[in-house]
Amino acid sequence: MKFPPFYNSTPAIESILKEIDILKEAFKLVGLLPQQAVYLRRQSLLKSSLFSARIEGNPLTTSDMISSFQNPKEKHKKEIANILKTFTYLENKIEKEVNTNLILSLHNIVMHNLSADVGRFRTEVSAIFNQSGVAIYMTPTPIMIENLMSDLCAWCNKNEDPIPIKAAVTHIWFEKIHPFLDGNGRVGRLLSSFIIRQGGYDFGGIVPFEQYLDENRESYYDALNSDNQDVTGFVEFFLTAILSQSKRSLEEAKNPPPVEKANLLPRRAEIVDIIRDHNMVSFDFLARRFVAVPKSTLHFDIKQLMKGNYIKKLGTTRGVVYTLAS
Repeated sequence: MKFPPFYNSTPAIESILKEIDILKEAFKLVGLLPQQAVYLRRQSLLKSSLFSARIEGNPLTTSDMISSFQNPKEKHKKEIANILKTFTYLENKIEKEVNTNLILSLHNIVMHNLSADVGRFRTEVSAIFNQSGVAIYMTPTPIMIENLMSDLCAWCNKNEDPIPIKAAVTHIWFEKIHPFLDGNGRVGRLLSSFIIRQGGYDFGGIVPFEQYLDENRESYYDALNSDNQDVTGFVEFFLTAILSQSKRSLEEAKNPPPVEKANLLPRRAEIVDIIRDHNMVSFDFLARRFVAVPKSTLHFDIKQLMKGNYIKKLGTTRGVVYTLAS
């Protein structure tokens, strides 16, 4: 692929951009309470981390995240935990400039304890293969990477295209350079998220566009694998992802969780939902729903929910059941 990539403004792109801007204004009118906004943002970060990993083949699901995501040591959980840490890192970034130090830092956190080459550009020749193991794209040689990355960063910092378009072009440009041996997809999506957030298009941090990419993984890879310098098709696809998730997130924001639930950690909120759905449940019933959670941890969750007056205990010894406190 020749660099830099370019795109043509199409009626579809212009239409999607207008819809995104309309949704952006609509979000401002929702009027979420601070606790509800924090809850939705926390859920969005979890989804972004999960689905970004799933795109790369991680098999964990949303239920796995709620039920067993703690002190992750297993590789699949570690992948998601690392992405989540990287999102937290980006949330605290004040600077808007994209540079190679930022990109190397993203890789260092994302691939921590997952690769021996964390935080440095590849020094080996690499290629992108399809599912059959056939090379479909030969990436630039290692000697070219630093200059290509410098060009990409310079473009990001001076480009005046609409933010969603800048995020889209940056993503495919980064993936075509393929600067790392592993982790390029995750870092590329994080870099796009950074551009979207710094440009004011993250809708308060509650639009996990990675979910759309995972749900449309084949189309995502087809658009990404195009070897044309003209990346109009990928830009249209990426903007569609942002628009689709923005619509979904706006509906969630219009129907936010109750304030009392918004203060809960995800697993405890799930416990409250289960009890609400079944009216009264036993500890054994809950334990079967959270098989990967140690019983001592589940007992502590229940104790904290009782202490916070979310649920109450009925009966004694083996006849104990739990119901909502109100």
